[in-house]
Amino acid sequence: MAETRTTAPRLLSGGNPQIPKGDGERPVRDDVAAMPGWKRAVGKRLDELVVRAVPGVRKAVRWNQPWYGAGDEGWFASFRCYGDDVQLQLLHGTSLDPRPPKASKHEGVRYLDIHEGDDVDDALLTSWFEQSARLPGASI
Repeated sequence: MAETRTTAPRLLSGGNPQIPKGDGERPVRDDVAAMPGWKRAVGKRLDELVVRAVPGVRKAVRWNQPWYGAGDEGWFASFRCYGDDVQLQLLHGTSLDPRPPKASKHEGVRYLDIHEGDDVDDALLTSWFEQSARLPGASI
């Protein structure tokens, strides 16, 4: 019987793991598990908050990052690693109250950059996920 070797996913620039496209829990779990260092705990926390905030949330990995959707179509959030932060992307961020702090060149999108040691408010993140899930999903 041949020995199976597993290798860790390759990290792209900024430390974002290169994970194959896929739908469901497993690709997202694999993506979060491959995030480097302190970013892994942030990814796990974001994933757990989305799951608690949005019952039946739909998950996928596209373009080497986890995506979250509600209902049958569209997406409302994703996150990815950069050099010194994990960036949460809220696709209808300009419709959220309060608005996430960082603007985007893409209409409607807002970001939250999470750096090592940041004290991020779970209640605020939960509120953004709940609000986002009630809005029409965005195509990616």
